[in-house]
Amino acid sequence: MFLLTNQTAVITGGSRGIGRAIALKMAESGANVAIVYAGNEEAANETCALAAEHGVTAKAYRCDVSDFDATKETVAQILADFGQINILVNNAGITRDGLLLSMKEADFDAVIDTNLKGAFHMIKHCYSHFMKRRSGRIINISSVSGLMGNAGQGNYSSAKAGLVGLTKSVAKELASRNVTCNAIAPGFIETDMTAKLSDKVKEGASAAIPLKHMGKPEDIANLAVFLAGDGASYITGEVIRVDGGLGM
Repeated sequence: MFLLTNQTAVITGGSRGIGRAIALKMAESGANVAIVYAGNEEAANETCALAAEHGVTAKAYRCDVSDFDATKETVAQILADFGQINILVNNAGITRDGLLLSMKEADFDAVIDTNLKGAFHMIKHCYSHFMKRRSGRIINISSVSGLMGNAGQGNYSSAKAGLVGLTKSVAKELASRNVTCNAIAPGFIETDMTAKLSDKVKEGASAAIPLKHMGKPEDIANLAVFLAGDGASYITGEVIRVDGGLGM
C-alpha cells in the first residue's frame, strides 16, 4: 500500500537498526527518504540503495544532530534537494551507560546533546516549513526507559523522558497548523545496541516481557508509518509504547 506517495520523510539515525527499518518501511509506503547519519557512510548508502529499490528517491546526509548549525545546514540542503519535508522522524541516539556514582559529566552531556537536543534542533529547523505548509508529521523515538527509568541509564532515561515533554509541547504549539507530533517508546528491540548485551541479560529481559521475546525494528517502523499517514491525522501529543507489555 502506497500510503505516503509523493511525500518526503527525514529520518535521523537512519542508517541502521530502528532508523533503517523506519526508512525502508516509509520507502515501501511510497515516501522519498532523506537519511541523516553520524558516521557510518557505508551503512547509510546501503540503506539508501535498499530504499531506492521501492522506486523512490533516497539520499544520505552526514550530520551530527547535536550540532545546531550543522542540522540547520542539513535541513536546508534536504529542502533544496527534495523541495519539501512532510515527515520528520527523530531517531538518532547514543548510549553511555553507567551508574550515576561513576558516570562522567561528559557522558551525561553527550547523551542529552544527541538524544534530546538533536531532536530539538531538527524540529526547530523544520518548524517554519511545517507552519507554512500547514501540515506535517513529527515522530520522536523515545523509550520505555524514559517512562520507567532504568538503573545505569540516568542519562539515557533523562533524555528519553525529555523527549516526551518535547513531544507534548510541540504538539500543542503546532496543532493549529495541522502538524502532529507523537512519540514512540520502544522496549527491548533487537538492534546493534541490544546485541552488545550478554546472553544472561537478554534472557532476563525477555523473561520480564509479558510476550516473552524482544521486538524487532520493524515493529517500530510499522507504527511510525501509521503515525505518518492520514489514518493518524487526529492523533497528536501521544506516547505509544511498543514493548511487548513490559511497561504495563
